[in-house]
Amino acid sequence: DGGLDDVAVKGVHGNQVGGYRMPTDDRSSLSGLTEAEAQEFHTLFTTSFIGFIVIAIVAHILVWMWRPWIPGAKGYAMLDGATAAAHHLISLVS
Repeated sequence: DGGLDDVAVKGVHGNQVGGYRMPTDDRSSLSGLTEAEAQEFHTLFTTSFIGFIVIAIVAHILVWMWRPWIPGAKGYAMLDGATAAAHHLISLVS
């Protein structure tokens, strides 16, 4: 046959490893990743993205409890009761 897959592989010190066939990688995608590498990256990316979204939601809830973006008719003075409730809730957590 004489193809590239049949060439004996040289070891680190120049000795012949034998009839070992190099694994063929299918890197024909635009990213240059194999299917397994792409799936691994996708899993890591998805997990990280979901973690980021959860942290962002919690942060927005905490900021809303501290100072809502849309105050009532009396402005922020109307929120004194909500501020006291938020301080009580935070004291329970810490």
